[in-house]
Amino acid sequence: MQSAELVALPLNERLMAMEALWESLCHDSGRGLPVPDWHQEELSQRLAALDAGADTVSPWEDAKVRIRQRAHAVIGTA
Repeated sequence: MQSAELVALPLNERLMAMEALWESLCHDSGRGLPVPDWHQEELSQRLAALDAGADTVSPWEDAKVRIRQRAHAVIGTA
């Protein structure tokens, strides 16, 4: 599929295609693509902050709810 064909799709279909592509990439993660040094440095810093108690985490389900609420606030939907 060419990018012009993707752009012509309705938004919901483009989002579904994007989700399918992202899912396929998740299954291929770590295969053949080098991790940039700055990614590893960032990950190390974030893990150190978590270990030191300077940062906190929340369950993914809670994070998704917060992300959706923020997105709805930005685009003005319920």
